[in-house]
Amino acid sequence: MEHGRDAVTLRAIAREVGITAPALYRYYDSREDLLRRLAEDICTDLAAELEAELDRIDADDVSAQVYAVCRGFRRWALAHPQEFTLVFASTEDALGSCGPDDRGQVGDQFGRVFLEVAGRLIASHPLPDDLGDDVPEDLHADLAVFQQVLLATVNDRGVEVDESVLPLGAVYHVTQSWVRIYGHVALEVFGRFPFAVSNPEPMFDSMLAQILGEMGFRHLTRP
Repeated sequence: MEHGRDAVTLRAIAREVGITAPALYRYYDSREDLLRRLAEDICTDLAAELEAELDRIDADDVSAQVYAVCRGFRRWALAHPQEFTLVFASTEDALGSCGPDDRGQVGDQFGRVFLEVAGRLIASHPLPDDLGDDVPEDLHADLAVFQQVLLATVNDRGVEVDESVLPLGAVYHVTQSWVRIYGHVALEVFGRFPFAVSNPEPMFDSMLAQILGEMGFRHLTRP
C-alpha cells in the first residue's frame, strides 16, 4: 500500500518480516499468488464493510441498499486508491481470469454483493416489458451462463427467483450498470475526468438514479 503493486517482491517482503525469501514459498507459490490472495482479502474486507452498512438498512428498502452499496464502493475506492488499483485496475490479473472459460464466475466479493442487491431489487419490482429488446444477440450465450450465477447469488440469500423474474434483459442491464459505476469510480480515483469537476458526487448520484430509471424504477425515491 505504501509503494504500489510494482514495488512488491518476495525478497522485500521476506526482509520486512524477518525470514528468507525461499521460506515464503511455503505459503505462496509465487509473487502473483501472493498478490492474488492479497486482492481476495481486500475484496473480502470491502464486502464485509458493505454488508455491515446494509445491515443497518431496512431489508425491504432495496433502493436504499443499492445506493448504499454503490456509494460505499466509491467512498472506499477514493480512500484506498492503492487497494483499488490492485484489485480493479491492474494490468495483471489479481483475481484470476474472467475470460470465456470463466463465464460462470463473479470476479470479486464486491461484485457478489452488488449483484445480490441488484438481483433483489429486480426480483421485488416489475420490470419494463421491453427491457430485453436491446440485448445484443452475440451476448445471449454469455448472459445465459451469467444469469445462472446471478440467480444462485440471489437465491442463496433466501430470495427465490427464476429466469422469469431475472430474464436476460435484466442480467444485461445489471452488467451494464456495474460497468458504468466502475468506470465513473476509476476515472475519479485516477483523476481522469474529461473536464474539471470540483465535486463529482452529484454526478455519481445522478448516474445511479438514471440507472434505476432505465430499469423501470423511477418511482423509487433517492435516499
